[in-house]
Amino acid sequence: MSAVVVDTSVWIDFFAGRPTERLEEALRLGSVAVPPVVVSELLSGVRARDRVSMIDLLTDLKLVATPLAHWIAVGDLRAMLARRGLSVSTPDAHVAQCALDIDALLLSHDAVFTRIAAVTALRVARG
Repeated sequence: MSAVVVDTSVWIDFFAGRPTERLEEALRLGSVAVPPVVVSELLSGVRARDRVSMIDLLTDLKLVATPLAHWIAVGDLRAMLARRGLSVSTPDAHVAQCALDIDALLLSHDAVFTRIAAVTALRVARG
């Protein structure tokens, strides 16, 4: 399996014990890549007693590199989507661009990514 970027919505299901077959397979294969904003989103909602174990898990995963060129691409993506009538938050554009940057499948439950995929090369699947 090639790289898989995982959105916060899928991680929430994973930590809640709901089925996330694609994420679990990607974890077994070592192919999960995490956008930096997803790390922040997960840690902002974690209970204090679970923080250390979440950080341990995230530390073992590949963090998607986000140099200046990435953030320029995020802005360009948002502008292109806006011209097509699709308003996308910077965090969602960042997650999508992370997947595009490394030619990865994006696992998400959020419909915004399906709309982005309709007009870009983004590949999206449910977790």
